[in-house]
Amino acid sequence: MGNITLVLGGARSGKSTYAEKIALAYDGPVTYLATADCADAEMEKRIELHRARRPASWATWEGGPRDLPRAVAEMRGLMLMDCLTMWLTRLFLASPASEDGSEEEWLAAEAEITALARGLFESVRADASLVVVSNEVGLGLVPPYRMGRRFRDAQGRMNQLCAGYAENVALVVAGCPLWVKGGAPAGL
Repeated sequence: MGNITLVLGGARSGKSTYAEKIALAYDGPVTYLATADCADAEMEKRIELHRARRPASWATWEGGPRDLPRAVAEMRGLMLMDCLTMWLTRLFLASPASEDGSEEEWLAAEAEITALARGLFESVRADASLVVVSNEVGLGLVPPYRMGRRFRDAQGRMNQLCAGYAENVALVVAGCPLWVKGGAPAGL
């Protein structure tokens, strides 16, 4: 399995910008794994801002969330996944159990998503690196509705799973990375 770095942070913490710095320092091919679904004008603007920041030399992968593990297994070089939260969101919203399912139905759906995530992290080739951007959503208020609580809990568990596979984990606060596992790549 290749090297995995997890870059966590809150909204507008600078996590994507920092992950892009890691990718810019890499001496080799970079593939940007775009996980968002462009569902409205606001998301379209956000996606355009991210595209504008990326060098033209970077390849971009845009596909369905269930296709990502297979795509990652075929890639070499450095992959920048932005972001784990959007990937989870797409899987979460595709499951009817996320909102209306019983606790047992939701736990079964979450187990399926977790298995897919394990497959994603385990598919990183030995000659590849994966930088994963993700939101730290557990530091705020408890959502007042079940679907929000299920998502917050699933994201927290997803971050823990990714951190378990990662050699390096940074929490970005106000644009500053705090390395909580491993350390910064050389040159940063």
